[in-house]
Amino acid sequence: SYLLPEKHKLGKRKTSVKKKTLNPVYNEILRYKIDKAVLESQRLNISVWHHDTFGRNSFLGEVELELANWDWKDSQNKQMIWYPLKPRTPLQGLELENRGEIKIALQYVPQPVGGKKIAATGEVHIWVKQCNDLPVLRGPKLNSFVKCTVLPDTSKKSRQKTRAVAKTTNPIFNHTMVYDGFKPEDLKEACVELSVWDHNKFANHFLGGLRIGLGTGKSYGIAVDWMDSTLDEATLWERMINSPNTWVEDTLPLRLLMVAKMTK
Repeated sequence: SYLLPEKHKLGKRKTSVKKKTLNPVYNEILRYKIDKAVLESQRLNISVWHHDTFGRNSFLGEVELELANWDWKDSQNKQMIWYPLKPRTPLQGLELENRGEIKIALQYVPQPVGGKKIAATGEVHIWVKQCNDLPVLRGPKLNSFVKCTVLPDTSKKSRQKTRAVAKTTNPIFNHTMVYDGFKPEDLKEACVELSVWDHNKFANHFLGGLRIGLGTGKSYGIAVDWMDSTLDEATLWERMINSPNTWVEDTLPLRLLMVAKMTK
């Protein structure tokens, strides 16, 4: 199950797997810790899946309930209610929702100070300046921070992040991250993934993100789902490639995306 519009892995709850039956009985409670005022603006999405012997999950059907219309005082709502499973709901509407925007600047430095003059690799500098109009999904207070990964490297040591800025939907970070080891030809294969999160003591909740690369769908000849930059995101990356040693800047809309999984 998910609470929408935040359809992200940190918002997911699931039951155990029931084997060898078309009439599974779960008798399990899935809990979310969330303020009631926020809950009433959410939609509950419950989906049923088949888990096969090879570890693959196949979608069977789903139900989506508008929690704003749920009568929390009605004792009948505490009883079990049967709902027919429906085909998957398209995500286009979620992708178009306003998730705020982020102001960033990029710079490629082909010959960093102190680098070797022959066969040197350059650096990508990422200056996270600020975000505007971030969505408030989990309560009245927002403590946001930004994570950064340069794909295809998914090792945890490559991940950097800003500090958390509290109690504002328009946080100013003014934080620069530096990634080294890039030859000019590597820039065509790499992609900067930035994701904005709301931090609290229980968990971090995804607010929105973007991926800045050429958006070719491939990296080093291999098809990858994360090379999916929008036109504006790809344009900023191209400007950086074509203007070495120069900061290029833009304010880009945050969007819904599945953040790349980190490896050890």
